[in-house]
Amino acid sequence: MRYDLVIFDNDGVLVDSEPISNRHLAAYLTELGHPTSYEDSLRDYMGSAMHRIHDLVLERTGRRLPEDFDDVFHARVFAAFERELKAVAGAGDVLEKLAADGVPYCVASSGSHERIRVGHRAAGLDRWFDDARIFSSQDVGRGKPAPDLFLYAAERMGVAPERCVVIEDSPLGVRAAVAAGMDVYGFIAMTPAERLTGVTQLFSDMGELAGLLA
Repeated sequence: MRYDLVIFDNDGVLVDSEPISNRHLAAYLTELGHPTSYEDSLRDYMGSAMHRIHDLVLERTGRRLPEDFDDVFHARVFAAFERELKAVAGAGDVLEKLAADGVPYCVASSGSHERIRVGHRAAGLDRWFDDARIFSSQDVGRGKPAPDLFLYAAERMGVAPERCVVIEDSPLGVRAAVAAGMDVYGFIAMTPAERLTGVTQLFSDMGELAGLLA
């Protein structure tokens, strides 16, 4: 194994949540008078912490989102997760392989701790992640594309940044990993390869990952 720590993004990498969450985000923003298509949401908000959604809407429209925006959005998304969410194909196999080989791993997500845990339970991945392996943008001052979250995860796991590899599927996440001085493998199941500039490696099937990391 060429790395001492594998840091997974969550949404779109471990759990197939991006179609669900972006569908609901586009619908809710449109409902509030900010017309947004599913494609717009993927392009502008995929991989974002919630504060970035607020900042972009304010910047573009001069209007603030409602104070209860996050709570309403999460309630809708979590209900949909319980009905629909599945693990990304091959994610469980990769986690099982890393655990069996004794390779340290964790998740570092723009989503809240609650979102991560709800998603893992719904997708059947919760057994792979105790609290010590879960890091959220809530834990740091700035979310992706700032490097803070990945650096915090590495510090808490006791691994130097240059010995870490990040598994990401969003341009914001790739920028954050590069800024943290970490290698980054870009998962292009949903994201066009040309949007993930600066990656160490591209791959399209989670089943390939264990072999690529060896």
